[in-house]
Amino acid sequence: MELRALIREEVLAQEAYPVEATSCRIKLDANENPLALPSELREGFAALLASVPLNRYPEAGSLALTARFAESFGVDKDQVLIGNGSDELIQILCTALARPGAEVMIPVPTFAMYRITSLNAGFRVAAVPLDEAFDLDLEAMRERIALHPPALIFLAWPNNPTGNCFSAERIEAILAASPGIVVVDEAYFHFSGKTFLPLLERYSNLVILRTLSKVGLAALRIGFLIGPAPLIHELNKVRLPYNLNALSQAAAGFYLDQEAIFLKQAAEVLKGRDELAAALERLPGIRLWPTDANFIYFSCDFDTDHVYRQLLRYGILIKNFGGSPATGGRMRVTVGTQEENLEFIKVLKNILVK
Repeated sequence: MELRALIREEVLAQEAYPVEATSCRIKLDANENPLALPSELREGFAALLASVPLNRYPEAGSLALTARFAESFGVDKDQVLIGNGSDELIQILCTALARPGAEVMIPVPTFAMYRITSLNAGFRVAAVPLDEAFDLDLEAMRERIALHPPALIFLAWPNNPTGNCFSAERIEAILAASPGIVVVDEAYFHFSGKTFLPLLERYSNLVILRTLSKVGLAALRIGFLIGPAPLIHELNKVRLPYNLNALSQAAAGFYLDQEAIFLKQAAEVLKGRDELAAALERLPGIRLWPTDANFIYFSCDFDTDHVYRQLLRYGILIKNFGGSPATGGRMRVTVGTQEENLEFIKVLKNILVK
């Protein structure tokens, strides 16, 4: 039996999402919160997780958690779907909306999982390049919407890897022009402070994604989809019954109980980001772009592959976009601890001046 003959062409033609497994002492590649859970919370958190009955299934649909987060978001509980990270929620959306010949539209560059998950679900993917300021090319996107109305549009806000928030006015114009679902992915909301939540009642095709991964609970994979109640009703038919494990449900409740401390950490990361950006700007041949996230997108006058390899020699891992057509010659560094940021700048400076 020829196994490849059984697998869809869209799957055969793509590469799996590249998760960096390189060993390093300073990890600045994955946009995680570099700050560990504060010591005063660890004992209570450990006790909470220890109290979870591991021999029992988690609450199906995370109903109690859904009600709590709905109140936090200022929406009704039937407008929230909780997932195993935002990735699962993207997959649920694609599974529910995929039809033969249907299209997903994304700007590029952006988060790779939009394209991968859409292709795996059987969608065509229309990729529209960002403009020179890394904002949405509104005219090009409107033209594509008119020509092939997409079932789904994914807009990361702030965008990954560029770090900026697209113009809110342009996003609203896309919402008004699109007959399909427009997803505003607010994964980095805790750093941008910007949200489309107040516009949910204005646009019936608006869906918002949130996550706790960037604010300190990446290991537990907790994501949120907020949108129209009729859509959530249908998406729940696609969601697996026990999609969020009991430990993650407990951790998400713990986050709400201790949210002020997590937000304090986010403020520390923002302070570190400003210091890191200022230090990068002082280095020769470096150009960086404004960011609303917990990472910085930059280029240098040197071969980025060389810089990446040299950083790895010192045990420092960042994201290198190499020769990608949309991102070639650029790199992305996650804001680390103060000590990690200083070490990164010191080593990078030595590489650039040699």
